[in-house]
Amino acid sequence: MAVIDLLDLPGALPPHTPVVGLDLGEKTIGVAVSDATRTVASPLDLIRKTKFTDDARALFKLMESRGATGVVIGLPVNMDGTEGPRCQSSRAFARNLLRLKDIPIAFWDERMSSMAINRVLIEEADVTRARRADLVDKMAAAWILQGALERLRALPE
Repeated sequence: MAVIDLLDLPGALPPHTPVVGLDLGEKTIGVAVSDATRTVASPLDLIRKTKFTDDARALFKLMESRGATGVVIGLPVNMDGTEGPRCQSSRAFARNLLRLKDIPIAFWDERMSSMAINRVLIEEADVTRARRADLVDKMAAAWILQGALERLRALPE
C-alpha cells in the first residue's frame, strides 16, 4: 500500500472497520479513532515520542486494539497553502510507517486544528493550561479525523 488520496481511502479499507487519525506534534502523537461506520471520531490516546519504531509499535497496538485498518494523518499546511518542513516531516512519518506495515494512509489538511481545540478548551470547557497540554493533541487528532470523515460522507454514493 502507499499514501493515497483521501477520496480513495474507503475503497482501500475493509468494510465496517475504524480508522485512526493522527496529530503529529514535536513531542507527542495525538491519536483518535472512528467508529466502525466511520461517522464519528473520538480522541483515543497520546503517544509520547521516543524512537520512531517504539512510537510506531505503540500506534499499531492501539490500531489493533480497535480493529482500525487505515490512518489519516494531519498535514500541517501553511496558511497560504504551501508545504513547509512540518509537512515534509509528516510525509516522512507516513513513509516510515509504510516500511513497517502495509496499511492505507491518507492526509488531511489540519490547518488551525490545534488552535481551534485550544479555543474550545479555554472558552467553552474552561480547562486549565496543564490539563490542556494533555488533551490538545488527541483532541486535534479527533478534529482532523472528523474533518476527513465528513469530507468522505459528502461524496456521492
